[in-house]
This record gives sequence, structure tokens and C-alpha cells, in this order.
Amino acid sequence: MSDAISPLASPFPAMPAIAGVTPHVVRAGYKDWGRCDLTYVELDEGTAVAGVFTRNVCCSSEVELGRQNIAQGHARALVVNAGNSNAFTGYRGREAVEQIMEQVAVHLGCAKEQVFVSSTGVIGVPLPKDKARAGVEAALLAEPCSWEDAARTIGTTDTFAKGATASAMIGDTRVNFCAIIKGSGMIAPDMATMLGYVFTDAAVSPDFLQQCLSASNRRTFSCITVDSDTSTSDTVLAFATGQAGNAPITGFDSPGADAFAAALEDVCRQLSHLVVRDGEGAQKFIAVSVSGAVSDESARKVGLAIANSPLVKTAIAGEDANWGRVVMAVGKAGEPADRDRLSIGFGGTWAARDGQPVADYDEAPVAAHLKGREISVEVDLGLGDGRATVWTCDLTHGYISINADYRS
Repeated sequence: MSDAISPLASPFPAMPAIAGVTPHVVRAGYKDWGRCDLTYVELDEGTAVAGVFTRNVCCSSEVELGRQNIAQGHARALVVNAGNSNAFTGYRGREAVEQIMEQVAVHLGCAKEQVFVSSTGVIGVPLPKDKARAGVEAALLAEPCSWEDAARTIGTTDTFAKGATASAMIGDTRVNFCAIIKGSGMIAPDMATMLGYVFTDAAVSPDFLQQCLSASNRRTFSCITVDSDTSTSDTVLAFATGQAGNAPITGFDSPGADAFAAALEDVCRQLSHLVVRDGEGAQKFIAVSVSGAVSDESARKVGLAIANSPLVKTAIAGEDANWGRVVMAVGKAGEPADRDRLSIGFGGTWAARDGQPVADYDEAPVAAHLKGREISVEVDLGLGDGRATVWTCDLTHGYISINADYRS
């Protein structure tokens, strides 16, 4: 992880233990950075699993195997390697992943399909099998660690450890959620935009867990962007141990299903915002709210066109209230829009309404708003009831510096 902490960083929260979940960290030495870089999480038998994965067609073997293994619905372990993405490494990369799966499966006495592996870091270098084997062997014997240690270990260019927690009442039973995530660059909403892991002690069927995670993803992880680049390794996994003792949730007709789904979406939203707050070189956290679209999906696409625009992001970095750049981004989105109905504002102050600059527009409150860390951009298309909010960060010289030096 980087030594310089993002000015938008959030402190790591106090997170409870989750029954049936035991995290460990060790140093496998995937990169010469003198810190732990392998996280191993052991899960009790019967743990349900769900996942969403990158759509990048050059994805890693970890993603391919994870996507296949989700179908069987249960997990016993998670292994996350940092410093080497193992993507674009062909059969050698796949063999390394299968070796890890087999090694952990033998130790736990489970099917290798119940061992999930993620890797993050430099693309194009096969994960060294010797380091992987030694690292896993050490992890299987390591003492349990804190959530913060686990979160810090999975980071690469991250500047702070990221975690989130929530709870929900299922009847008379409280169920808890703890989650960790890594992500700072190569962040674009094409699922999943980073590596994220959610753990809960709730009893829930794999199918319903998958249904809830997929729905939460559409409104959280798939509504963030740092640089419009979708990683080869993006993965979000949710694990439910069933140790809370609630009546199992199998669908939305089960008691407590709505509360469970809301809590899961809550932690996903918290995690997604943390990733944007740690955007490489970021100085400002930006919420783009689009209303008046022909549909919610159309609103999301317009929002992403704005959030991904280098001209918009650099204007906000320079604290310049250049609303013309927002007009440009709306127009290039490829979605229904009418310039004579378009309204644009910053921080609650409208600069343009119904296709015209506001007659008595005072830029002073907008300029003051843009000097802050938390920025809001509002767009009303004036066409329908569709709405969406997406989140991004500004684009600064820091982003260039970080990525120009990434491999060194």
C-alpha cells in the first residue's frame, strides 16, 4: 500500500467477529515490498457463496475458475494474493491457481471447487508456484488476524485499508455483516471494479444470496468509476456462514428478507464509496445525480458519461465551474437528451435551466462548493422519471504519477 494517505480517506471501522469466519495473513513475497501479501480466510462448513465478476474478456484464471465454482453454491476458504494479478499468463497462471485450490482443499478436507482465489497486481507475470505453495502453507498455520490486517494485506496502490459493517434483524435474531475491499485505480463500473469480500453470519440460501448481491452490485459497484478502466481481476464475493441461527432466508417471501437485502446493499455502497475516495491521485469525491431520464438505466449511462469525462474531472480538480463540459458529456452519452430541456447544477445551485443559462446565475456559491472535498453535480434531462447517482473522483497529476511508476 502507498505511504501517502488519500485526503478523502475514511478511518477503518470497528468490526465484530463473524461466526464461522477466520482471517489470517502472511508474507508470500509476491512483490519486494516488505509486508504481508497473502490473505487466507477459513470458512465453516455449509457457508453459502455468491459472486460477481469482471466482464473484461482478458480476465485472469482466478476469475474464470471463480465464475465456474460459484455454481456449486458453497465455500470453505478464500485466498487473496497481492502484488501479482496472474492475468494474461495462460496455462501457467491457471496451474498456479489450481495448485492453491488443491493445497487448501486437502488441508480442509473439502472439494477444491469450494476454495476461491483472487489475485491483484501487475498483469502478465505468472504467479510463482513456489512462493504460492510456501505462502499458503504458512497461512494454514498462521494465527488469526484482525479485519484491518486482512484489508491492508489485499491492497496494492491503495492508500488506506477499507472496511464496512452493518447489521439487520431477522425476526428476533441480529445478523452481522463485515466486509473488506481493495481498489484505487483501474476502476470502472463493468463489474466488479475491484476485489471485495462480504462476510455475514446469516443463514441464507446460495440462490437468494446471489440474487441480492447481483441487485446490490447494479446500484453500487456498477455505479462507480475512477478512470473508466475495467480490471482483468475484478471480483466481489459474499459469504454467509449461517451461524447466527436465524430461520433460513430462501427468497423475498421469507421473514427478514428485505432487511437482509438492505443491509447487504448498505455494506456494498459503503465499500464502493471507499474505493472512489481512494481513487489514484484523488482530491475530491464527486456524486453525479441524474434525474428526468427516460429510464433509470439511461440515467446511469448519462451519469457515467459525465463521471468518466477527463474534461469534467479535470475542471473539478481545478475548481472550475465549467458547466459546458457537463453539457458535452451528456450529449456524447448516446442516450435520449434534449438540449432545450437540460438543466445543470453544482452543489444545489443551478447554472443552467431548460437549455438556457440561469439569468441571475451567481457563480460564487458554486465556486465555494468546488473548493471543498465533497462535490455534487446535478443534471435534470427533463424527459421522464428515470434517475440514478454515480460516484467518481477528480483527475489530477497524482493519477499520472502513480500509473507512470506502477511497475517500478
